[in-house]
Amino acid sequence: MISIFIYIFGILIALIIGCTTPITFINKNIYKNNIIFNRNINNKSLFPNILFSNLRIVLSMIVGAFIFSLPTIINLLYNGVLFGFLILYILRSNILLIFLILPHGIFEIPAMMLAGAAGFKIPYEIIRYLMGKKEQLLTKEDIKEYLTLALISIVLICRSIHNPQGLQNTSYQKICY
Repeated sequence: MISIFIYIFGILIALIIGCTTPITFINKNIYKNNIIFNRNINNKSLFPNILFSNLRIVLSMIVGAFIFSLPTIINLLYNGVLFGFLILYILRSNILLIFLILPHGIFEIPAMMLAGAAGFKIPYEIIRYLMGKKEQLLTKEDIKEYLTLALISIVLICRSIHNPQGLQNTSYQKICY
């Protein structure tokens, strides 16, 4: 639940900043290095780039559990801000929003929320133990829940990008299929 709130907070930050910032500033500074808007990347390298970028984000949120969730918080906030700017960009460009957000909404955003939940799981259990609400620091059930959340988020990310034509027998296919 906290993952959703942090992500939405990032979207709200982007909407507030975006409403007071000219679109040219947003275009120059937010999207110039984004692989989606980078015209120098060909179609064969686009999908693996998106996949590995998403995997890196999800894995850093999952591993964030061992650094008291700091990477998890930063990644959720950062990706919420980027998504908020994307929403503004689409609204200001008169592009049909649903067609650009739907692919992200089905797999990527839920995968980030689950990875965020995994990133908060261990620190949450440690806090509960330190407050005297648990007798054991981490139980088998706690570890099983953490690993389940982590694995589901990784699978969702791998399924978020369909295998495009021409990418048979690549590292993308070996990881996700």
